Amino acid sequence: MAPSPYLVGLVGQGVGPSLTPALHMAEGRANGLDYVYRTIDLNAVGLAPDRIGDILTWARTLGFDALNVTHPCKQSVIPHLDALDDEAAALGAVNTVVFGGRRAGAKRPGDEDGGAVGYNTDAPGFRTGFAEGLPGAATRSVVLLGAGGAGAAVGHALLDLGTEYLTIVDLDVDRATALAGDLAARHRDSRVDASAFDKLSILVPLADGVVHCTPTGMADHPGMPFDAALLRPDLWVADIVYRPLNTELLAAARAAGCRTLDGGHMAVHQASIAFELITGITPDADRMSRHFRTLAT
Repeated sequence: MAPSPYLVGLVGQGVGPSLTPALHMAEGRANGLDYVYRTIDLNAVGLAPDRIGDILTWARTLGFDALNVTHPCKQSVIPHLDALDDEAAALGAVNTVVFGGRRAGAKRPGDEDGGAVGYNTDAPGFRTGFAEGLPGAATRSVVLLGAGGAGAAVGHALLDLGTEYLTIVDLDVDRATALAGDLAARHRDSRVDASAFDKLSILVPLADGVVHCTPTGMADHPGMPFDAALLRPDLWVADIVYRPLNTELLAAARAAGCRTLDGGHMAVHQASIAFELITGITPDADRMSRHFRTLAT
């Protein structure tokens, strides 16, 4: 008997152009699955983000196996869930919701009663991507640009990777300060500070690496997040933007002799982790990466 089909969705604002559906469905086909992935663009269907609880109810009723959740619902979805994994609980953000009780042999929290379980695959996705793309890179002192949801996940991942001095820089210094305090409380062996963009000329020369987690460099937000004159050959630079993969920041960093990590690494590995949570099948991350880079060009 053929396995029953999977039905998965991506919920958020402006998700219509996302590469995630094609990436998931291609890996599903490669594993012999009938795997359907649809976007639920809140803008397109005229739903406010505060309807996320209703959307979860509708999805469960309509037979969805899981939802990926993105901006601006990663935090607001949490009160509507039955359980959280440790990473999601620590970050206070969820990007994958699995509806339990739909698959025989499932052993996730909440599966016994069909509960909705929230996970965060962004942080482990960055950790895995970093180890893959920047093996052996020094992580003692890192500057993190951006204190939003992605910055929170990446900051958590960097501290897990051994960063001892993390400085979070954001246009909203209060937001950076709040995130720094939260991360410091959960990583007491590290020092986490907040700063402003006008201090980068002091911070970057002292850092082993810089991770960029703001929209600058995206196709509709072109530009550089800081002066290229601060780049130097012994600095590594990571960018989580993946459309385009070769951002202006990464191009300038390579020209300066820096080791670089593009946003495709985190994008692929967070998706591969989500795929395994949804299906119980370990995907071929290399195959997913090759497909992703075809889609992203």
